[in-house]
Amino acid sequence: MIKQNKLKTLITTLLILLPTLVGVILWDKLPEVMATHFGVNNEPNGFSSKAFTVFGIPLIMAALHLFCLVVTGLDPKHKNIGKKPLSIVFYIIPAVSLTVMSVIYAMSLGVELNVGFICCLLVGVLFIVMGNIMPKAKQNYTFGIKLPWTLNDEDNWNKTHRLAGFLYVIAGAIILFTAFLASPIILFAVLLLILIIPIAYSYLHYKKHNK
Repeated sequence: MIKQNKLKTLITTLLILLPTLVGVILWDKLPEVMATHFGVNNEPNGFSSKAFTVFGIPLIMAALHLFCLVVTGLDPKHKNIGKKPLSIVFYIIPAVSLTVMSVIYAMSLGVELNVGFICCLLVGVLFIVMGNIMPKAKQNYTFGIKLPWTLNDEDNWNKTHRLAGFLYVIAGAIILFTAFLASPIILFAVLLLILIIPIAYSYLHYKKHNK
């Protein structure tokens, strides 16, 4: 996976580490202790040293990124993933890194942001993108709804992912339209439904066609 996508791996890893360069440039303006986690009321409830925030968090994300790429490459059906679904594997962590670190730096410099709103926007957009891509993914062990009955039945896989793709787009739209509320209850309810419904549908399809 990494060998076949050396340039993309390099670019995405550098994107993850880009906030470190920004942190070094802003070093003298950043406080020694920085808020790195925020509660539902937009109040900080987790703190880290400046050094760990600037260097540690991006490095951890970069390591996680490379780990995900290695695991994806070990998937015996990784060639079935497709270019667009594979793009999510490559770019999801860079997007998270740039968003999270931008919020941390801005809040540390005294810029007032609604963290919950930004998180909901990120999650909503991600679900809409995934919803449009999921129906195009073929059977694999990395991307999609990986259940015994979807992995062993191509028809089950295709129908389950068409339904899931539709639900993901609807879920993303709901999250975007309610982002100003930054409600964890809405987010949890939406996540629960898009998790349960495709699994239940896939299982019922399996039972119906495997009596």
